[in-house]
Parts: sequence; structure tokens; C-alpha cells
Amino acid sequence: MDVLSDAVAAMRLGRPHSAIRDKYGAWGVQFGTHGGAGFHVLLRGSAWLLPGGADAEPVALAPGDIVFLVHGRGHVLASDPGAPLERVELNPDGSWPAPPPRVPRAESGAAPSAVILCGAYQLDRARAHPLLAELPEVVHLPARVGTHHSLRTTVELLGAELEEPQPGSDTIVSALLDTMLLYLLRAWWLGERHGTGHPTGWAAALADAGVATALRAMHAEPARAWTVEELGALAGLSRAAFARRFAGSVGLPPLAYLTWWRMTVAGRALRAGDAPLRVVAQQAGYTSEFAFAKAFKREFGVAPGRYRRLDATA
Repeated sequence: MDVLSDAVAAMRLGRPHSAIRDKYGAWGVQFGTHGGAGFHVLLRGSAWLLPGGADAEPVALAPGDIVFLVHGRGHVLASDPGAPLERVELNPDGSWPAPPPRVPRAESGAAPSAVILCGAYQLDRARAHPLLAELPEVVHLPARVGTHHSLRTTVELLGAELEEPQPGSDTIVSALLDTMLLYLLRAWWLGERHGTGHPTGWAAALADAGVATALRAMHAEPARAWTVEELGALAGLSRAAFARRFAGSVGLPPLAYLTWWRMTVAGRALRAGDAPLRVVAQQAGYTSEFAFAKAFKREFGVAPGRYRRLDATA
């Protein structure tokens, strides 16, 4: 996979959830802090987002606006900043509860003042990829003509499946939500890359042809015994120039990032299957199971076998 896909796969847990919420009159919903990420799309009407709760600076939302909150911090969505609030509690699995069944307009007697498409993802914060960790508190994507075509198309498809579920909708909705997460991240990355000024951090890393080439190589072959010289050659740079440019955007020296990514791959393999530790060690670039176990414990704080057992009982 590519670096962005890998970053998401390293953190994703469980199944994503999504629903359409109809709101009438004056309304307000307070979402508490949780371990995942979420988005809201205002389909009709108007609303306000208060990113840090009722005392935060409000953000006005218009039809078609999308807000993405990747860090799982509490927030308020309301018809106006002073509206009464209904607190939404999480389910035991960390997902948001499903909204009440939608009432047909003919039965309700009135059109909703706002219609909102919401979605939530479960993420493993213990292995937060730095690409996601540096995102702002709120990614606000206003509904501008000619922007983010693929993301808008995904929203339309997701909304249609939720409005009128058909055979296979559960799988389609889950796939569309995974697709939407990547489009949301891509929209932010492109905004950073093509916005005013120079991109920084991971936006700069992915926009830098040399650094991006080295990252793709490490992600494609994490078990390879890479050297800084080899990675620099792929990037078309001298060893010293490559090391400076890589660390300046990624935030870690090349081999330190490689070690971090290897351990992330190993942790994912231990969570997802029952391959022998010897095989997991080889996939992470270690010829010695003992050396792998030592490095893994240094990174995770527990031995790989115990990590696998803890994850199985979580």
C-alpha cells in the first residue's frame, strides 16, 4: 500500500459507523471525548460547530460543508451556539449510538430544519501515525464549486445507501466510509500542499518527490536492511542532504522512522493473526527472534507474545 493508506491501516479498528440525523426547531448535540475520529456533513439547513464544547469559538456551517475531527475530542453541533444541548453517550464498543428511526415527512408534518450525515471511526491511539497526529483539531471543507469531486461523490453515494438501504448496504456503507476517510485525509493534504505558503510536516514530506520515494520504499519493503545511503540514492540526494530533508519534514531520522514503522507492522500482524513470532520477526526485518522481542518490548512496553494475548482479550 502507499504511505497514506498504510497510515490509516495502522490505526483503524473495528467497523466504522454512519447515520443520517434529522433535526427540528432549535437543537443541539454534545459529543463527548472518544478514542476515534468522526465527521459531519450538513446536507440541508444550517448549523454551528463548537469544536471544544459550548465555550469554544463557533464555526458556521452551510449546506454541503464537511467537518472532520480526527482527534476524538468533544464537540457540539447545534442550530445556534446558545441552543439547549442533548448529550450523546458512546456505546460499549466505542461507537456512537444509532439515531432514532427517521420519520417520513408526511407523518412528521414538518420538514427538518437541518439534515446531517454523521460518521465515526475507531482508531488505535497507541500507534497514532505521525501523519494523522499532526492534523488540526478541525478540518473544515466548505462546499465550494469545483472542489473535492471524489469526496463529494462518496458523500452522495453514502447518503443514498443510508436513505434507502438495499441488499448489501451494510457492506457498501462500510466500504464507502473507509473510502471517505482516505478522501478526507487527501483533501486536507492537498489543501496543505496547494494552499498559501509552503507545506510543512507530512504534507511537505508527501509533496517532496525524494522523501516520498524513500517513504514508499520503506513501506513497501520494511524488512529490507535499508541504509541511509540507499534511501538517499533513491531520493536522488546525498546521504547528508537526504537525512536533513527527511528529518525536517517527517520529524524522525530515516532509520528511526523505519524502526517505528517496522514495529507498527509487527503489532498489526500480532493483532490480526496467529503467525509464529519467528515469521512476524522476519516480516519486521529481524533475523533473530530474540532481537525482535527485545526491540518490540522497548517500543510497546510488553513482550510480543503478551501483546498478542492482551489484544485478544481486549
